[in-house]
Amino acid sequence: MTIDKETGRAGRGSGPVDWDAAAATFDDEPDHGLRDAEVREAWADRLRDWLPDTPADVLDLGCGTGSLALLAAGRGHRVTGVDLSPRMAERARAKLAGRDAEILVGDAGRPPVQGRLFDVVLARHVLWTLPDPEAALRHWRGLLRPGGRLVLVEGVWGTVTPVGLPRSRLVAALTPHVARLHTERLSGDARLWGAPVDDERYAVVGVLPETPARHSEIVDVHLILRRGEDVLLARRADTGYGDGLLNLPSGHVEDGEDVRAAMMREAREEIGIDLAPDDLRAEAVVQHRGPGEAPRTGWFFSAEHGAGGEPVNAEPHKCAELVWHPLSALPHDMVAYARAALTAWHAGERFTVHWQPDGDSVGYDAARTAAPVPLAPARTGEVHHVELWVPDLAAAEGAWGWLLGELGHAPYQRWEHGRSWRRDSAYVVLEHSPDQRPGGHDRRRPGLNHLAFHVAGRAALDRIVEAAPGHGWTLLFPDRHPHAGGAGQYAAYLEDGQGYEVELVAR
Repeated sequence: MTIDKETGRAGRGSGPVDWDAAAATFDDEPDHGLRDAEVREAWADRLRDWLPDTPADVLDLGCGTGSLALLAAGRGHRVTGVDLSPRMAERARAKLAGRDAEILVGDAGRPPVQGRLFDVVLARHVLWTLPDPEAALRHWRGLLRPGGRLVLVEGVWGTVTPVGLPRSRLVAALTPHVARLHTERLSGDARLWGAPVDDERYAVVGVLPETPARHSEIVDVHLILRRGEDVLLARRADTGYGDGLLNLPSGHVEDGEDVRAAMMREAREEIGIDLAPDDLRAEAVVQHRGPGEAPRTGWFFSAEHGAGGEPVNAEPHKCAELVWHPLSALPHDMVAYARAALTAWHAGERFTVHWQPDGDSVGYDAARTAAPVPLAPARTGEVHHVELWVPDLAAAEGAWGWLLGELGHAPYQRWEHGRSWRRDSAYVVLEHSPDQRPGGHDRRRPGLNHLAFHVAGRAALDRIVEAAPGHGWTLLFPDRHPHAGGAGQYAAYLEDGQGYEVELVAR
């Protein structure tokens, strides 16, 4: 059904359109202003097919002076128009006066509709002007109700230096988001443009599923390979994402893999090390959204340098270099996602959300990058830290730094008179304070007797005990080891050169 130019009626719920009065406010350009009656009728015919048969909520983005909005309102639809130009918006308001319509001033890519949902998103010659059309499409899809539709008119103009949006790119971007997709070539219909055209002009109509699709996310894995206080980073190259920036060795989980198997595979493919399951420890889980991207969930694992072999650049076509950096002084030229995750983990946060707005950068920017938000802050009553005053900081650092590293603690703080290592939300401090009184530590006097730590299993405990003498530790109660704590406990008791005792209990 076409709009009757004499009565102006266009279906249920619509009132008369005064075409003469409307034409007085149309632009002079016949293709954009629809000043010509034949052009108006041609677009009305197309909208009849593209828009729902019954009155619907239509969001006209980049509405200009309201030419298409008026045609949609004439068919009884409730129209919300958005244009960046206050002058255009004012002319659209005048054109749609008395209709069921609202005109807003704002960015078509991020329309100021404050959580409202629509049945149709309509845009003509708008998408190609936006800096990231794919991101705009994802956002527009989120403005539609189930079964809603995107009606997009685009094209490519010019032969020497073409501008616009090729149909193939728009179809590829829209296909994952819709249940049905229809395209129409518009170049051959001279009525739409007021004269024949020889460039590419087309329409794409995508209809969403009636039932919303269940949310799904990419799962990726990241390796924190530690060498003392340093962590291994890889500089990305020729990947199309974060090129030139440092990142952790990482990748996506593939079908049929669990996250640990994926991490072992990625470590082998990217840095040439063969990690065993026992070499890996899950350190953090981060839900991340990059600028203009869909959310994803990242699993961050740690492993010690030497486990699985010496790392090498196994993918030189994707990686420019491998470098070691102190965990406590991470470089700024990093992928923001990886840096945020490392920073949060180093501060003891195991579960975080890192949500970047569309205007943010893939690379870390100290002034702009969104900070990670912890999801499991420390609870009242948990141990915050334990502090030991030691007579010889250098000797204590050598012994305790090795042992705490073996137990999964990461170097945390470093100052003139002290060092600390963190595991989860708690940390251990060694300090040689200027206020310290003379005399050595005696665990048999009132005060601290010993610290006790879990160890993953018997094999891990045996390995630590075997290596401990080389790092300044002596095994206590060797005649009763490993059951010095009783027949039902497999444990080791170690003493450092300054008299501090540690108990290691195998799970």
